[in-house]
Amino acid sequence: MGGIGGWPNLPSCGAGQRIGLFGGSFNPPHGGHRLVSDMALRRLRLDRIWWLVTPGNPLKDPRALRPLEARIAEAARIAAHPRIQVTAVEADIGASRTRDTLRYLIRRCPTARFVWLMGADNLASFHHWYAWREIARTVPIAVVDRPGYGLAAVASPAAHWMASRRIDEADAALLADLDPPAWVFLHGRRSPLSSTQLRADQTR
Repeated sequence: MGGIGGWPNLPSCGAGQRIGLFGGSFNPPHGGHRLVSDMALRRLRLDRIWWLVTPGNPLKDPRALRPLEARIAEAARIAAHPRIQVTAVEADIGASRTRDTLRYLIRRCPTARFVWLMGADNLASFHHWYAWREIARTVPIAVVDRPGYGLAAVASPAAHWMASRRIDEADAALLADLDPPAWVFLHGRRSPLSSTQLRADQTR
């Protein structure tokens, strides 16, 4: 089935595949998104990563969003990797909340081993997400460090709630096989790029 702008509403998912889910506005996408994906593919031993380009974020101002079709096309250009697939599945199914997206994906791909990918800035505010505890109980989570957010992330309410289920970074390759809640904090080369800053630069 075709999705927004002709893009498929869901990439193929083979039985037992380890798939990273990287959701966001990608407004705009940039090299930092690709850096996170490259790290996750390698450190978590994933088969694929899906960039879930959201039609809108309930926690962000929708007036700042570029058109979905433009963000998808630019994301595909930035991703440029055979194991990174860009999808508008959330627009296709009418989902604006991660909880609902995960429920749909698990129904459609019941044998896949999903891992949710997020930056440290997202972990710092994760407790504001709708049904965040359910999300944490649904899929393992990999948190990637970002400049200026490491301390706030590990001190956040969500990090404290999940503290006993955090695994050592050296065991990151095991994450996709663990029962949630389970999470890991990944450190490595960090990108200073941010979509917020890029948008601000474009308006100057």
